[in-house]
Amino acid sequence: MVASPAQVGADLESTALAAGRRPQQLLLGLLGAVVMNRHPVPVPTRVFLRIFGSLGIGDAATRATLARMTRSGLLARHQLGRTAAFRLTDRGEGLLREAASRVQSSKPFEHADGEWTLLSFSLPESRRDLRHQLRARLTWAGFGPLRDGLWIAPGTVDVDKVLADVPLGDDEEQIPHAFVARPAPPTRLDLVVRRAWDLAELRAEHERFLRLWERHPATGGKQLAELTLFVSDWLRLLRADPGLPAAYLPEDWPSARSVATYLRLRGELEGPARTAFGRLVGSP
Repeated sequence: MVASPAQVGADLESTALAAGRRPQQLLLGLLGAVVMNRHPVPVPTRVFLRIFGSLGIGDAATRATLARMTRSGLLARHQLGRTAAFRLTDRGEGLLREAASRVQSSKPFEHADGEWTLLSFSLPESRRDLRHQLRARLTWAGFGPLRDGLWIAPGTVDVDKVLADVPLGDDEEQIPHAFVARPAPPTRLDLVVRRAWDLAELRAEHERFLRLWERHPATGGKQLAELTLFVSDWLRLLRADPGLPAAYLPEDWPSARSVATYLRLRGELEGPARTAFGRLVGSP
């Protein structure tokens, strides 16, 4: 059953974590939506505490998220008198800029049908941490696992850019191999798609996004909290759905509805949310 707009608005504080949203996921959404390109000065900790507090996230979890993202090189900590503040590092801004082209696209689930990118790599069990990092990066870039060590993505992917800061080292056995290719007979792309991606799971991600946001109006006075949740959910959906060619998807595939919902709500929420964020940064 689809929640009513009133229910969604009333439940903002209680559902942020219950809906499976992680604080770091929310923080990345907030930084990309209202901080990048607009607030070059460090943002005081109290601003993040207030925003995340309105979403039902405690101060300890917010501070831990800021510290974790600082350790990972995405944020830099500054001292403004007695107040701690944070700004995006070059690495953090680069990561958000890389994502922005798809996040802000009006056609994020479309690729030219014909070419596919294949990537082969092999990492030893001792590099499990790197394997996890690499898998996360490939998933965001639209790859799905075709079989062990072989990944495939629709369209032409700049693999060198995707792997730019992944510490693969100089071991020849760990150097990935990437190809852009066109399928040839007897390849059946419908089988390839179903093997590399769980279409039922992708549909469920779209339906989750639509259930939360398709009928949701911008709520007066809560646009900053709503935009933080909304962009976080959009990032989750983009991470799940690589944009597979329509020829290999069911006719009632919900991606068009998801895009329409995103474009409508982003237009309604973004301006008021940025204004509210500016007021928070400027307040004592």
